[in-house]
Amino acid sequence: MTTTLGTLLTAIVTPFDDELKVDEDAFVALLHHVIDSGSDGVVVCGTTGEAATLTNEEHLRLVEIACAERPEGVTILGSTGSNDTAQACAMTERVTELGVDGVLSVTPYYNRPNRRGLVRHYTEIAQATDKPVVLYNVPSRTAIDVPNDLLAELAQIERVDYVKQANDDNLALIDGLGVYSGNNETFARALDMGGVGGIVVASHVAGPQMRRMIDEPENRAELDAALKDLFAALSVTTNPIPVKAALNLLGHRVGGPRLPLVEADEAETAVVRNALIAAGFLEP
Repeated sequence: MTTTLGTLLTAIVTPFDDELKVDEDAFVALLHHVIDSGSDGVVVCGTTGEAATLTNEEHLRLVEIACAERPEGVTILGSTGSNDTAQACAMTERVTELGVDGVLSVTPYYNRPNRRGLVRHYTEIAQATDKPVVLYNVPSRTAIDVPNDLLAELAQIERVDYVKQANDDNLALIDGLGVYSGNNETFARALDMGGVGGIVVASHVAGPQMRRMIDEPENRAELDAALKDLFAALSVTTNPIPVKAALNLLGHRVGGPRLPLVEADEAETAVVRNALIAAGFLEP
């Protein structure tokens, strides 16, 4: 399945200043950095963007900025998922009005809806927008896994066109859905199997190399292998703690995370620093 949303999409972090307020200037700078590094677009205010600790006003403002600042041809996805269907629909309507190219909608967390509930949930969300909806299956965070047969059923809903699959064990082509890898480690695998690409985090740092994995399929396995240690380092603790540490080490002003997440400690920072050095991104 081809995609109009792009192949390499970065789940962009939300920069905070020293008082943990949203740093809009740093966000714009980071947006241009990831686009200049090879990303086709960004997902704003997703898991990596710490949506769980943003106010609705902050969330919508970041989407507004991204839509205003994007270069021509760059796609912006607004992450609008919630475990409250009414809230998810309201945010989907608002980001659609702000000009996004698509919405990312995570499986409702904590509530643990059954199959009928999930179908109803996504039917309502799809009716709140005229843009493509990207399902987001991430059982490590939501306590619910959407099996592939149910993903194929959800694909029958108009505008439910893609899935970000963060359950690596279930990464497979799905009838009616374009499949995005949801983890750095499976980006190459998704491309090899005919998926549309990845919604990933490592492209904050290794964007040019991940772009080459798309453009140079003959070198994909080698490029992927060279990034394995970096991918592992960016999972040394809860995302987005490690990628924020990496960006700060590389001179990008993104600050730390909001509680209940905390900044990388000395040992975690050392793992990230060593991986950046080994990959040639940081001087020893």
